[in-house]
Amino acid sequence: MLKYRLLFLSGLLVFSLAAQKKVTPKGDDKKAEWNVNSPQGPSKAVSFELKEGTWMNLDVSPDGTTLVFDILGDIYSMPSLGGTAVCLRSGYAYEVQPRFSPDGKMISFTSDAGGADNIWVMNVDGSNAKQITKEDFRLLNNAVWTRDGQYLIARKHFTNTRSAGAGEVWMYHLSGGTGIQLTKRKNDQQDAGEPFVSPDDRYVYFSEDVYPGGAFQYNKDPNAQIYVIKRLDRISGEEEVIVRGPGGAIRPTLSRDGKKLAFVRRVREKTVLYVRELSSGIETPLYTELSKDQQEAWAIFGVYTNFNWSPDDQFLFIWAKGKIRKIDARSGVAQDVDFSLRSQHTITEALHFQQEAAPDSFDVKTIRQAITSPDGKLLVFNAVGYLWKKALPDGKPQRMTSMGAFEFEPTFSPDGKNLAFVSWSDTALGAVCLLNLSSGSVRQLSKEKGIYRTPQFSPDGTLLVLQKEEGNDHQGFAYCTDPGIYLLSVNTGTFTKVTTEGENPRFSADGKRIFFQTGGYLFGGLEKAYKSVDLNGFDVRTHYTSKYANLFVPSPDNK
Repeated sequence: MLKYRLLFLSGLLVFSLAAQKKVTPKGDDKKAEWNVNSPQGPSKAVSFELKEGTWMNLDVSPDGTTLVFDILGDIYSMPSLGGTAVCLRSGYAYEVQPRFSPDGKMISFTSDAGGADNIWVMNVDGSNAKQITKEDFRLLNNAVWTRDGQYLIARKHFTNTRSAGAGEVWMYHLSGGTGIQLTKRKNDQQDAGEPFVSPDDRYVYFSEDVYPGGAFQYNKDPNAQIYVIKRLDRISGEEEVIVRGPGGAIRPTLSRDGKKLAFVRRVREKTVLYVRELSSGIETPLYTELSKDQQEAWAIFGVYTNFNWSPDDQFLFIWAKGKIRKIDARSGVAQDVDFSLRSQHTITEALHFQQEAAPDSFDVKTIRQAITSPDGKLLVFNAVGYLWKKALPDGKPQRMTSMGAFEFEPTFSPDGKNLAFVSWSDTALGAVCLLNLSSGSVRQLSKEKGIYRTPQFSPDGTLLVLQKEEGNDHQGFAYCTDPGIYLLSVNTGTFTKVTTEGENPRFSADGKRIFFQTGGYLFGGLEKAYKSVDLNGFDVRTHYTSKYANLFVPSPDNK
């Protein structure tokens, strides 16, 4: 196999752990640690009274006397009978999902105070807060305690090529560490999470998206079945579906004696609280006035908010429609648990820049597809849809044509006398054009309409190799019936198909082979390969593969 020097252009997703990010202040050689809770500009304090809240996670203390809940990213505590709430955690950090430890002495919660969502613990009075997990990429939330109080089981978020991701259930000791994986995601776009542990610590219940298709979809039917509730046996490692059916099943919450499972289900236009008797499998709708769940959405922090049973299993405490509700587990009768609190926040002044929507002229800040002529004296680039030239090193940019269509992806002929490029018009569609740099005349090479991309000259200048696209949502699909990589004669305008797959084609230095890559460009597949074929599309060779590269570019001499 031939070896080639390649330039790999990779799109890197940079994830910074803010707690570890160091900056050096001007005039100071000492490194200062960046703090999430420190204002980063002009700010002001605001304060207001609240008696209702949105999307509040809550929990009940083991003795039943205290509730903890989150509101506006802060954590509060109050008597379970209601009253004035006391703030336990506040500040810029987003802190949610408080859960009491089994002995009632500590509270776990999700916080980004360390720069990314991780699991923290604190004393019940809010003191001695400590970060347990130290993830800076696969972030964590929805922690629940094992009954021995030594471990926290949480959901870890994974993403791949889409921002929509999937969850796995992991377990961490209070002393920290890298954790132990309990469940494995079935793919990278269908979520799983909302773990809850049985009283004997043997089982972990969790919800999982099982909607057909194997990928996140926007048009799911919540009255069919999106989520089910599964149960992991920590002894055998086996998983089984416990609750399924129309309307799905989310946010599993076991009674304190482990005999009943409360969960949330969609029933037509209602989100309903259900209770399932585990011994018989009987499921009973208990309360129909919950707020709408998030089964159709990207519910990274859970499909419904945390809730819990009272210690005697007679009541369920849950948030719904701005209020904390105490629901009788037998009759379904609900009463409000009134609360009041003073919410205090420091608001940093937002950056504002004056924007003129339609100026008569403007300075171009971004150019694309810049190339230099073979003699190094001329720079050609695309800006605001047209091709421009600039004499190097300090010439003034000038439009190269007076075409009405947009112009993209220029390439010089080997002798530097001509410039090939592709054009696009919503009426005329796409074309391949040739600009004579001496006369300024433009000749359309292609005789067929289409969507053409990335032309490159052969070493002798008689051919162009390019891609015909298969169509897309913004340019349409007309004249895109036979996509692939093609040769185009500069003299006759004749197309010859080389291969169906691939993009970014270019000739080898001797003109006998065509390089191309597979797997897409920026938004293609994660795995990409760089291949070549002869001019007839045969003798396929794979030269390189990469998981993260976006673009492969061989050196001019292919060595």
